[in-house]
Amino acid sequence: MAKKSSPAIWGGRFTAGPAELMLRFSESVSFDRRLAPFDIAGSKAHSAMLAHAGLITAKERDAIHAGLDAILAEVAAGAFAWDIALEDVHMNIEAALTRRVPAAAKLHTARSRNDQVATDMRLWLKHACGVLREKIAGAERALLAVAAANRDVLIPGYTHLQRAQPVPLAHHLFAWLEMLDRDRARLADVAAHANWCPLGAGALAGTTLPIDREFTAKALGFTDARGRPQVTANSMDAVADRDVFIEFAAACALFGVHLSRIAEDLVLWSSIEFKFVELSDAFCTGSSLMPQKKNPDACELLRGKSARLQGNLHTLLTLVKGLPLTYNRDLQEDKPPLFDSFDQSALCADVLAGTLGGMTFHRERCAAAVADPALLATDLADYLVLRGVPFRDAHHAVGAVVRLAEKNVVALNLLPTTEVQQIHPAFGPDWVEVFDLKRALAKRTGSGMPGPAQLAKQFKRWEKILK
Repeated sequence: MAKKSSPAIWGGRFTAGPAELMLRFSESVSFDRRLAPFDIAGSKAHSAMLAHAGLITAKERDAIHAGLDAILAEVAAGAFAWDIALEDVHMNIEAALTRRVPAAAKLHTARSRNDQVATDMRLWLKHACGVLREKIAGAERALLAVAAANRDVLIPGYTHLQRAQPVPLAHHLFAWLEMLDRDRARLADVAAHANWCPLGAGALAGTTLPIDREFTAKALGFTDARGRPQVTANSMDAVADRDVFIEFAAACALFGVHLSRIAEDLVLWSSIEFKFVELSDAFCTGSSLMPQKKNPDACELLRGKSARLQGNLHTLLTLVKGLPLTYNRDLQEDKPPLFDSFDQSALCADVLAGTLGGMTFHRERCAAAVADPALLATDLADYLVLRGVPFRDAHHAVGAVVRLAEKNVVALNLLPTTEVQQIHPAFGPDWVEVFDLKRALAKRTGSGMPGPAQLAKQFKRWEKILK
């Protein structure tokens, strides 16, 4: 009696199918089914190329396309029946298509799942980068709106979590914008690196059939700025390479780090000790025990998500570090951390935008914090420098003035001029004018500084970037 053959598409070599445990262990359709639109797009381009190369007829191509369109509609409607026995999204779609369209038996001509999945993932990565870039831009627009609504608010800038120098609140918020815009730029770079078509690399050594890789690349949008097709240059690297996967995870991880730093500022600013800002109730929670509590949970979770995004990056780096060329089944595990990085980054960008959009600043608390004249101690050293005092001497002299004020328990600008002049004769009767905040900021005229003129330029810059 003949043994029952394997039901798998690859099963011709096998006399029996995999064990049920092996099916559950090895299936990926539970998570890679989200690639269905990209897999179908790849299959349509591939079948169009096969017809172009004379390997299938135009009639067969059209039948394949119609069948794929019907499957895509079912997937979109949630009506497609996924089967783990068919392992992955690729085999599920091909099997369903073959049942409906006899010509589908020719679809896998000159194609392997190795170059197929590499192509699907590059299409997905380009899409994912576009989605994340727009979501981050949404958070940036919310941030710009907050800056515009609080343009006249000043706060202390901090180093070592100690008050350092006064800055406009908008200048601090624009620092966040710089971080986020670098994240958008990095994602654009990742999309550019993904924009090379691996289809046609086959399992690792291409094919003896007369295919046209450039035709397929162009059909799928793997083109440069001039519309020229871009195909991978080495068939082995094409199926083994996961650099762009790691770059995407790295971009998400760094975005998470920026989210965490922004969130930490907001956690501090919303505390009773600072109380610069009031976060929206919609993005805070209370305590199950203490009725007075208002906890900045959205910000704390943003900090926590940063760890998760870094973990996904580490997973991918560890996954590929010891793999020989070319494809190895280990690479199936590249998708869960990659998809999770996308999902969590997209969610975090939306939460950041919502958190920023719902917060209000306590102007009186900000004003009180920035009124400390010690914040302008460096300006006082600059005052001496302009009077010919070497900076190190000026720094030492101002330090002595600060020490005197602390000893006398008096604000820096309320020290008697005669006592200050005993510390250094370069102090003139106008030394206290240094402690005027408007004067201090107006003198910061250099590029990238927080002076009014530069701040106005930055508003125009960001409005242009984010329009």
